[in-house]
Amino acid sequence: MSDQLPVLEDELENGEGSEELYERVNLVVDKGQEPLRIDKFIQNRIEGATRSKVQQAIEAGMVLVNDKPTKANYKVRPLDRLIVYSNRSPESNEIIPENIPLNIVYEDEDVMVINKPPGMVVHPGSGNPNGTLVNALAYYLSEDKENVVETIPRFGLVHRIDKNTSGLLVIAKSEKAMTDLAKQFFDHTVNRRYMALVWGDFEEDKGTVEAHVGRHQRLRKIMDVFPDGEHGKEAITHYEVLERFNYVTLIACKLETGRTHQIRVHMQHIRHPLFNDETYGGDRIVKGTVYTKYKQFIDNCFEVMPRHALHAQTLGFIHPRTRKPMLFESELPADFTAVLEKWRRYKRREED
Repeated sequence: MSDQLPVLEDELENGEGSEELYERVNLVVDKGQEPLRIDKFIQNRIEGATRSKVQQAIEAGMVLVNDKPTKANYKVRPLDRLIVYSNRSPESNEIIPENIPLNIVYEDEDVMVINKPPGMVVHPGSGNPNGTLVNALAYYLSEDKENVVETIPRFGLVHRIDKNTSGLLVIAKSEKAMTDLAKQFFDHTVNRRYMALVWGDFEEDKGTVEAHVGRHQRLRKIMDVFPDGEHGKEAITHYEVLERFNYVTLIACKLETGRTHQIRVHMQHIRHPLFNDETYGGDRIVKGTVYTKYKQFIDNCFEVMPRHALHAQTLGFIHPRTRKPMLFESELPADFTAVLEKWRRYKRREED
């Protein structure tokens, strides 16, 4: 049903997107609704949807009624809550399969966990038609490498991380796995822990940011915070201080929600933008001295880590088939580690 359903508001042109990628339609049945087969009901409510497409989605477990999978002959009742999901995998002629190395942390018949390097876009977009994680997956998952275009399987991006964010991603290898994992993200039961280096020091050791996140109302390619909740979607980020360097701080962030750019825009909102985040004001000296040597030090740090300092370190979920808890950890990449070492040395010199 990926060609029948609207594109999510949160998706940006550069292939970044929110972690609730697969919720396509969210309906509440009217109080006066007469009993009607759910496949017919959905067909009536989604423009261009065919009966067979709807039935395929139901069979794949991609339609939930009151948070549970349903059957095509189920008759909707007043106030039923319906969620329709889509795997949104582009068709084979829309993907250029590319033999790009993947750092695969775990793989079985249902899921893959990949450690994404910084600089790699997850999904093709208008500015990134190739060289993305999806291009690499299309090639890797094709059994016939010589006839790769005709053999691209369906797979599901259950969530995305930004181009310049490194770290862990889970990929669903079947529609049922995709639906199950998408629901875990939707229900906020997935364990996600990020490492971030942010500007400034914190008075407290722990805190929570609760502020709606949505598209900036003028600059449509970036996100913004709406504390009053009138725009955007609910977003909650918990953070904990791990190491202080006077002018910057290493923190761990745990997400309850997964909005586009959530950590980056939340940290900007509390005046602690991510180190070297050019989109949200972290690519300049936010805290520190006016001395030339300090400016040179910061410039050197930016050269060592020419991206925002954010790494998806921990990813935990329930396996969609075995129902066993899965937990994965990823070490900080070399550029992140190098910048932390530079700050540790700088702090020691200041204290001496």
